[in-house]
Amino acid sequence: MLDFFLLNVTNLLIFVLVLPLIGTFLLLFIPSSNHSLLKSVALNVSCLLYVVSLFLWVFFNKSIGSFQFVSKLLWIPFLNFNFSLGVDGISLFFILLTTLLIFLCILISWTSVKSNIKEFLIAFLVMEFFLIGVFSILDLLLFYIFFESVLIPMYLIVGVWGSRERKIRAAYFFFLYTLLGSVLMLLSILYIYYQVGTTDYEVLLTFVFSTTEQKFLWLSFFGSFATKVPMVPVHLWLPEAHVEAPTAGSVILAGVLLKLGTYGFLRFSFPLFPEASLFFAPIVYLLSIVGIVYTSFTAIRQTDFKRIIAYTSVAHMNLVMVGLFSFNAVGLEGAILQSLSHGFVASALFLIIGIVYERHHTRMVKYYGGLVHTMPLYTFIFLFFTMSNIGLPGTGSFVGEFLILAGSFKTNTSATFISATGMIIGGCYSLWLFNRISYGNLKIQYLKDYIDINKREAFTFLPLIVGTLVIGLYPEVFLNSMHMSVNMLVEITHICKL
Repeated sequence: MLDFFLLNVTNLLIFVLVLPLIGTFLLLFIPSSNHSLLKSVALNVSCLLYVVSLFLWVFFNKSIGSFQFVSKLLWIPFLNFNFSLGVDGISLFFILLTTLLIFLCILISWTSVKSNIKEFLIAFLVMEFFLIGVFSILDLLLFYIFFESVLIPMYLIVGVWGSRERKIRAAYFFFLYTLLGSVLMLLSILYIYYQVGTTDYEVLLTFVFSTTEQKFLWLSFFGSFATKVPMVPVHLWLPEAHVEAPTAGSVILAGVLLKLGTYGFLRFSFPLFPEASLFFAPIVYLLSIVGIVYTSFTAIRQTDFKRIIAYTSVAHMNLVMVGLFSFNAVGLEGAILQSLSHGFVASALFLIIGIVYERHHTRMVKYYGGLVHTMPLYTFIFLFFTMSNIGLPGTGSFVGEFLILAGSFKTNTSATFISATGMIIGGCYSLWLFNRISYGNLKIQYLKDYIDINKREAFTFLPLIVGTLVIGLYPEVFLNSMHMSVNMLVEITHICKL
């Protein structure tokens, strides 16, 4: 009985990966006209997947830093390609964040999506499959395949279910920017396969590339990961994609897709090319602090509700990059924690935008005002996540930002100071935005029928509020599982420093 139980726990990650495909298969056999059944099946599958993924955390051994729930399947044996899965303290919470947000995306789209509902739900379940694969694959070539495959359902979500006439342009913008950034990465993977004879990640960890090889390989990977973060100057696709995407598309884009770049640095650039990572760290610091300050100032002059939050996402993700390249445990854990917190907070802010857009079909800030008089619960939730966005103590963003600044202070004091200045600017535009939307007089000449959030919308916000508070009040729950994996990563870079 015990052996059967342990076997099932070992195969838990495979079940988590395959379950979205099972849900997709079920949706294919349901008539497109049966909207209620389609939505119920997709919602129940995504909810079940989130619950099952929580067991990865329950059975996760915090005392070891190696990969757990490892499974290996033969793929192309004569070329030495294997389908390998595993999670560690770095990837665990990204999988949980993915399964939670996909569930919330389906729930928030219950009434807003009115055309091609079956295809919409299938696109999200397929994207969930690819995202879980990205965070659990232990083969470099397969990682690239899953990494780029995420673009396909996201491209369709923006291009087909986007909200305005520029959605096709935004979809092409998103697809081409992120795909072209990854071309050199594919060539580098082929070079690595030619040198090592395999793309198995655990084998690659034992192989040492020369300093020159590391620099060229690191730069090719950097082009792909920096576009996904995104870093200045390859950030232009993000505001455009956010503005045109439906609410659920913006939620998954800000909540998970922006984490693919930072995860790529953590998983591949640092351990495989540690010398090059240290060598190029000053350039990354420079691009990151420019991104923080530039996008923060740019957000102030925006008039579109969504575009403002999109630029804040760029600033926060560039702050995460500052923490990553501090190369110490404090900064790295702060960067991971801030990524998780940003997944909760940014997703909630885009949900907040989607609620008023669904009612009034405009995102121009000038048309809103005085919502506190007619939508008090909405305003309270908006205030909570505004405070979280600027790092109020007691919220997850405060803990993440504090750890990032504490870690980067040991490495580069000037970058830390400028990054902190960018956070102050962020507080200015966040509070100004909240003031313009919530206070003042109701602009009834533009908008009518102010309706506060309903039970379904309130339930959607509940896990995001709880997650933000848990990270802010008791971050050790998350940090305990990260410590060993992060320490192993830090040891690699410290050896290179010596």
